[in-house]
Amino acid sequence: MGAGKTTYGRKLASSLCIDFIDLDEYIEKKHKVTIPSIFELIGESGFRVIEHRTLIETLNTDSFVMSTGGGTPCFYNNMELINKSGNSIYIKLDSESIVARLLQSKRKRPLIQNLKNDELLAFVQQRLNQREPFYNSAKYIIDTSHKKIKNILDEMIHFIENSNKSLNP
Repeated sequence: MGAGKTTYGRKLASSLCIDFIDLDEYIEKKHKVTIPSIFELIGESGFRVIEHRTLIETLNTDSFVMSTGGGTPCFYNNMELINKSGNSIYIKLDSESIVARLLQSKRKRPLIQNLKNDELLAFVQQRLNQREPFYNSAKYIIDTSHKKIKNILDEMIHFIENSNKSLNP
């Protein structure tokens, strides 16, 4: 959450001239309801079921870049499915930088919208501790702290090009 998955995903897809899928946006369009509304209506566990089913559905698409929600890799066997379907990249960012970004978008994020600003850092650190074992199983980890967007994109493209060469010698 707040690491830049959607921003980098859109730019990466554009650089590779392939489609981009934001899993949360896809869910909202498919079900004609916002993610916060889904959380309100059926809770996080209900949302995770929808998210898992939608992930499976979208992984059958040819050549795309996908941005998932921050919790997606941590439920069911989602990370395993993602890794089997293609390349996965963990966009790593320190908790203080994440908090600075999240403060600008709290209302759109159901898991943090009711947290006071001083509670947000503890929440982010706790979530990172819980989720990093899943994130660390990505095929590629890129620490984006103190790097320019162009360098991050170049690094991602280099990884993808090299992983594709190893698959198609």
